[in-house]
Amino acid sequence: MLTMTDVVTASAEVGGTRSRLAKVDTLAALLRRAAPDEIAPLVGFLTGSPVQGRVGAGWRTLVALDRPPAAAPSLTVGAVDQALTALAETSGKGSTATRRALLDDLFGAATTAEQRFLIALLTGELRQGALEGVMLDAVAKAAEAPVPAVRRAFMLSGRLPATAAIALTGGDLSAIGLQLHRPVRPMLAAPGSSLADALTQLTPCAIEYKLDGARIQVHKTPDRVTIYTRTLREITDSVPELVSLVRALPCSTVVLDGETLALSDDGRPRPFQETMSRFGSTVEEQVKALLLRPYFFDCLHLDGKDLIDLPLRDRAAALRRAVGEHVIPGLVDPSVEDAEELAARALAEGHEGVMVKDLTSVYAAGRRGKAWQKVKPVHTLDLVVLGAEWGHGRRTGSLSNLHLGARDPDGGPPVMVGKTFKGLTDELLRWQTEEFPRYRSGGDDWTVYMRPELVVEIAIDGVQVSTRYPGGVALRFARVVRYRPDKTAAEADTIDTVRGLLA
Repeated sequence: MLTMTDVVTASAEVGGTRSRLAKVDTLAALLRRAAPDEIAPLVGFLTGSPVQGRVGAGWRTLVALDRPPAAAPSLTVGAVDQALTALAETSGKGSTATRRALLDDLFGAATTAEQRFLIALLTGELRQGALEGVMLDAVAKAAEAPVPAVRRAFMLSGRLPATAAIALTGGDLSAIGLQLHRPVRPMLAAPGSSLADALTQLTPCAIEYKLDGARIQVHKTPDRVTIYTRTLREITDSVPELVSLVRALPCSTVVLDGETLALSDDGRPRPFQETMSRFGSTVEEQVKALLLRPYFFDCLHLDGKDLIDLPLRDRAAALRRAVGEHVIPGLVDPSVEDAEELAARALAEGHEGVMVKDLTSVYAAGRRGKAWQKVKPVHTLDLVVLGAEWGHGRRTGSLSNLHLGARDPDGGPPVMVGKTFKGLTDELLRWQTEEFPRYRSGGDDWTVYMRPELVVEIAIDGVQVSTRYPGGVALRFARVVRYRPDKTAAEADTIDTVRGLLA
């Protein structure tokens, strides 16, 4: 029976080393000791994502508990899992008092170190997802299973705790397949240095528009349509026009990957924030005021056949059969001249650039490999906001200068790579000043330090070697493009990606 002290100790050991192998060894050793019913909650705790999701206990509630810590450890993984389940299921009249009583009991049984861990876990301070890749390797090592098999099972199930439980109890990972209405983790693209380089590296290739929209994944069966975001959150009720369009497609069953965005009257893309505003809305008037249009670029299943292991060339052919005019603008096997013309047209129409994709590649979900490359005229990075400084002059009273961090691919905290106050509109300054205190983890008279959860897209002119920041690299002429509410810190660019721009 594992105790929470075991979990806290392992978490501290993982956080205290920069060696990926040491992290994997520590996690694998603890996983081997777990009972079958402890595996899923244990993985959730150690990756900062409890299997219950949000349990209705915010930062202010937790720091106001003021329960004296237990003198000796007694909490088990199972007991904490049960307590979180009870919290998540508490609702209705009297739920506030019930939730407070549950929290009092939980924190009253926790030692000082366990209390700190639980606060970080429940407020999202641990929920960076940065340990995800390390945990996958640890599960494979503990289960003596091939890493690719574990990664594929996770890709298709979308749930790391459940995947770990299957692997560590001797289950058949290969039996986890694509399941309609269970979202698949999306395949990601890496930044390309230039169109010419991407065309040289990826041969044969396809090239298509890089839209400034929101990623969607669509599942259709004869009696049901579901639509998910890139974080696998279901938004079906918020996008009825997309549901109607998918119902009318000439296929019985399908799983599609694509983007959606709102267009202005002249056919140009509307601001990204306007598209994202639809994902939390089910109000008919808002739907009528801002219609979304889908552009599909991949097909993972069609009419009873899974395509995820087929090369992109075959998936692209299936996509055209399934969606017709709703396929994203692009070319297959283009000449250099045709590719350059398409890229110029995409920019002229107000889009971000182009995607270049290896036609021989399979769908490798959840991984930012080189098989897909995004080529934009300006380098952009998705970084984590680590803090903000109070402004001066006209910005006095506003949180302004952002501290920016890149994700540590080995599961450590984000690595600071620079600061910027450029590109911030008055509207963004107001939003930051209202929103950032909700993520506060500390601070002083000059700076509010934040839990690493918010992702911001930053445009840069390049990067340079620097001894000022721990990653040894700093951003050049960084400016804010937009915030990315559709992305979690787990999807931020890594410090390796930032360093890769040095060349």
